[in-house]
Amino acid sequence: MKISALLFFVALLAGTAFLPATGDAQTYPEKPVRVVVPFPAGGAADIVARHVAQKLGEAFGAQLIVDNRAGAGGAIGAEHVMRAAADGYTLLFASSSVLSINPHLSAKSSYDPLRSFTPVILVGHAPNVLVVHPSVPAKSVRELIALAKKQPDALAFASNGAGTLSHLTGELFMQRAGIRMLHVPYKGAAPAVIDTIAGNVSVLFAAYPSVSAQERAGKLKALAVTSAKRVAIAPQLPTVAEAALPGFESSQWWGLYGPAGMPAGIVTRLNTELNKIFRTPEIRQRLAADGAEPAGGTPAGLAAYHRADYDKWGKVIGAAGLRRN
Repeated sequence: MKISALLFFVALLAGTAFLPATGDAQTYPEKPVRVVVPFPAGGAADIVARHVAQKLGEAFGAQLIVDNRAGAGGAIGAEHVMRAAADGYTLLFASSSVLSINPHLSAKSSYDPLRSFTPVILVGHAPNVLVVHPSVPAKSVRELIALAKKQPDALAFASNGAGTLSHLTGELFMQRAGIRMLHVPYKGAAPAVIDTIAGNVSVLFAAYPSVSAQERAGKLKALAVTSAKRVAIAPQLPTVAEAALPGFESSQWWGLYGPAGMPAGIVTRLNTELNKIFRTPEIRQRLAADGAEPAGGTPAGLAAYHRADYDKWGKVIGAAGLRRN
């Protein structure tokens, strides 16, 4: 009997080695958590990630380390998290460019944006604002569309670079409005804003904080924001959807993910704490200063939102005939 019991116990232990890890959500985290930001320090994603990591670390009483792993349009950081242990100690602070846009532009994406990661929570959104040079004779989105229809390719729109959200927002705008404008890509937001102020280009879709001072000074004219609803940072501006194109939406968004197969208990713990954080006035004010608004919700909600956004940009990129490599 003793030998049989011992053999049964050994067999039971061997069998459990092949079961998926469930993680101990009650004691998590027991060591520092690494939050990988696949962009350089100082950018919008990095700033938002540091706000969120700081508050989450305070809630957990643990250290959250922001790890900037930039390169290849975010692929380097995403690949690092994809290959990490699915134990909740390596997380990805991903953006729409990494998970919705770049996979359509690259034929050699090493990760599956919809299957290589475990959704945790939708962190927030940051819309672009549609601005024009003051010399453009349009006081509204409808007037801008009418002007572009009369003069195809006469208006030039700037972007932060080919394949960036500012570029694709312009492509989406042209497709939905049935117009043509000349795309002029720049190496980043700063030169695009400078050339729009100078009048070398007429139209720009930009993050609001990058153009707000110039708008107040009268150097740029803001017509609308590209989010689904008006934003707290510029409540006086209508959305493109309400101004002219119903259903139009284009926002940079951020989501927190883990490697595929992360334990459900740890996902729930992270999601619960972050939803609490996103409801606090402090985090809402800090994100608003960066032109962003917190979102929250369930992991399933993030997965559904991500899928819809991925499909939308795939159609826009296909219709525009864009392919980076």
